[in-house]
Amino acid sequence: MIQAVSPPRRTLDAIPAPRAEAQPKEPSYVAPRAPRLVDSPVFVLSSVRSGSTLLRVLLNSHSRIRAPHEMHLRTVHVQLARSFTADAMKALELDRIELEHLLWDRVMHLELTRSGKDLIVDKTPPNTLIWPRLHRCWPDARYILLLRHPGAIIASLTDRRKDPDHEEILAEVLNYSEKLEEARRTLDAHVVTYEELTAEPEKATRAICEYLGVEWESGMLDYGSKDHGKFRPQLGDWSSTIKSGRIQAARTADPAVELPPRLKEIARAWGYEV
Repeated sequence: MIQAVSPPRRTLDAIPAPRAEAQPKEPSYVAPRAPRLVDSPVFVLSSVRSGSTLLRVLLNSHSRIRAPHEMHLRTVHVQLARSFTADAMKALELDRIELEHLLWDRVMHLELTRSGKDLIVDKTPPNTLIWPRLHRCWPDARYILLLRHPGAIIASLTDRRKDPDHEEILAEVLNYSEKLEEARRTLDAHVVTYEELTAEPEKATRAICEYLGVEWESGMLDYGSKDHGKFRPQLGDWSSTIKSGRIQAARTADPAVELPPRLKEIARAWGYEV
C-alpha cells in the first residue's frame, strides 16, 4: 500500500545535531499494561476497497459516535534513542511497546474529547493486519468486521491502480482475507458485509448500533448532510462515489474471474458463492 512519508527534516544551524548512537537492542523486559484513557475504542477491521469509508461516514453521522479519517496509529512509533533510555523507562514500568500504546491511546482520547462525543471508531484497513496488537493494547476494544467478496476487492483494486500487478493484488487481498478470517474466528466481533451495508443500510446500521449500545438514528443514512472532513488519498476513499453523499449499490464480483483455492475457501466461509 502507498503510505504517507514525512519529508526529511533539515538540521538548524543553531542547534547541534544529536549524537549518532548505535540503536540499542530490543530489551527482554515486557512492561505491564498501563491504564487507558479510552478503555473501549471501536475498530473496523476490513480489507482495502471494502467500503470502510462509507461505514465511517455513516457512523460519524451519529450524534454519539466519532469516526475520523484513517488514523494510521500503527505507523506512529516511539524511539528509545539513547543507550540508557530503555533502563529509564523500565524504572517507570514502561517499554517501547507500551509507550507506543500510551501514545496511541492519547491520540484517540484527544480526538474523542475534541469531538464531544462518547465513542470513537478507527477504520484504518491496515489495522486488520495488526489486530492482535490492538487487542493487547485495548483488551476491552470492540470490533466491527466489514467483509466484501474477495473477487470484488480484486476487481476494485485492479481498476483503481495504474499498471496493476495481478499477482501482487492477489497476494494483498489474500493477506487481508487471512487476517480477517483469523479475527472472525477469534474475536467477539460484529460482522457485516459491504453488500448488506449498501443493500439494506438501515438494517445493517441498526444492528451495528445495537452492538455498540447506542440508539439508532435515521440521520446516519443521510451522511452527505454532515461534515466528515476532506476526502483525500491515504486517509480513506476519495472517489466521486463517496463524495456524492449517497449510499450506492456495491459492485459485485465478476463470476468469470476464478479465485485462487484459499481465497475461494475464505469467501465460502464468509457466505459468498464462488
